[in-house]
Amino acid sequence: MGQGPVTDEQVQAFADDGVVCLRGAFGPDWIEPLRRGMDRALAGPSERRRIWDADDRGGTTTYDNQCWLHVPEYRDFAEHSPMAEIAGRLLGASAVNFFFDAVFVRTAGVRFRTPFHQDEPYWSVEGFDTCSAWMPLVPVARESALEFVRGSHRWDQRYRQENFGVLTGDDRDQVRYGVADDGRVPFPDIEGDRDAYEILGWDMEPGDVTVFNARIIHGGSGNLAPDRELKVFNTQWLGDDVRVAFRPEGMDPDHREVMEAAGLGHGDRITSDLYPELWRREPAPA
Repeated sequence: MGQGPVTDEQVQAFADDGVVCLRGAFGPDWIEPLRRGMDRALAGPSERRRIWDADDRGGTTTYDNQCWLHVPEYRDFAEHSPMAEIAGRLLGASAVNFFFDAVFVRTAGVRFRTPFHQDEPYWSVEGFDTCSAWMPLVPVARESALEFVRGSHRWDQRYRQENFGVLTGDDRDQVRYGVADDGRVPFPDIEGDRDAYEILGWDMEPGDVTVFNARIIHGGSGNLAPDRELKVFNTQWLGDDVRVAFRPEGMDPDHREVMEAAGLGHGDRITSDLYPELWRREPAPA
């Protein structure tokens, strides 16, 4: 049995594992515009752009976000592609809102790997019904793709997240936890003890998408071959239980200012044109 763009088996795998790789979910009519939009965005980056890493060869790892606000191809994908329905079906949501986009570009041969972390603890929202969609716009080998600790989205433990500011040297990336007894423990050393975990990852082609719960532990997407670059378009989606959460530290991207300007306060449901509702489940037949 199918459920629109995803099968029942894929929905169950997402619920159990926290991640699913959907093959050929998007055709060239979506991938080619995203490539054009990325080329233009790289030529004219937003004020949110970061250079996460630069090696001694001049290789770089670049990150940008919220580019859909000025890149029409990104906006068109968010608003009109099947991605909103894919997110809603996998989350089992009654409706989904678009949260933001993120772009990751690694130049050929870059070895820098993103440390293992969770996404949702950095966001200006809180909830289990969240997902990210990781879409490479060029072929990516398994050893260079994002990796996931299977089932870790359901672990009943809060962790102190990676301080990316230590890696990037950018004050905007600093995560400073000032409360010692808040129940969070040091982040597990996944990389140093890989055999203790079931780590998932896939070879991927343009058109494939890996969708993952924003609480799953994930990292990697480095170790590029000398002749291989990596360009990834990522979108974030919010489901039924998500509420605004202004955290005391570590929000990245920090949406507090724009949320408050839109009339959103801590604990509110996600609304406003900044986070449009882009899919709603049709009621079951009577």
